[in-house]
Amino acid sequence: MPSQRHSTRVEDEVLLDAVRACVLALGVRRTTLTDVARRAGVSRMTLYRRFPDVRSLMAALMTREFGGLLSQFEQGPTARHQLVDGVVNTVRRLIANPLLSTVLDLDPELLLPYVVQRLGSTQQLAEQVLLAQIRAGHEDGSVRAGKPSVQARALLLAVQSFVLSSRAATADVPEEDLLAELAELVDGALRPRGEES
Repeated sequence: MPSQRHSTRVEDEVLLDAVRACVLALGVRRTTLTDVARRAGVSRMTLYRRFPDVRSLMAALMTREFGGLLSQFEQGPTARHQLVDGVVNTVRRLIANPLLSTVLDLDPELLLPYVVQRLGSTQQLAEQVLLAQIRAGHEDGSVRAGKPSVQARALLLAVQSFVLSSRAATADVPEEDLLAELAELVDGALRPRGEES
């Protein structure tokens, strides 16, 4: 067991690394604050002062884990092309992400509130990334006219289904074929009317 660290020196990254390791090994429901504190080498009270429960730890971890993936958009000839490529590559990375795979395998019901009740912080972050790209597309003329906030929300809802349903969807359809179709869907939804693909 690692020696316990002084509470003022422990960074959130250490605690988030510890909860990530615990979730990958045990799943969310079986992970306790005691497990995380032990793995991080801190007292349970030190951890509790920063994160009152495993749910708050998971929220911070998911924001860190998935927020980093959302910002990895590469340059493209237009904002729409950049958005389409960014969405497809982000979905590909999320599908392959070990943390998300573990949650979907062991604790999929934990994601249900974020599908039917409210948007979580990671979804809100994703929506802001989409919104910025849509606005850039309005400016360069590559995205059809519309209310940016509504376009971003609709795109978020469509894209998250590809992430959350990927296992069922790729049981009999190759993943890359499905991602190619996602690219067509996103491009077609945002392309200005009358413009050739």
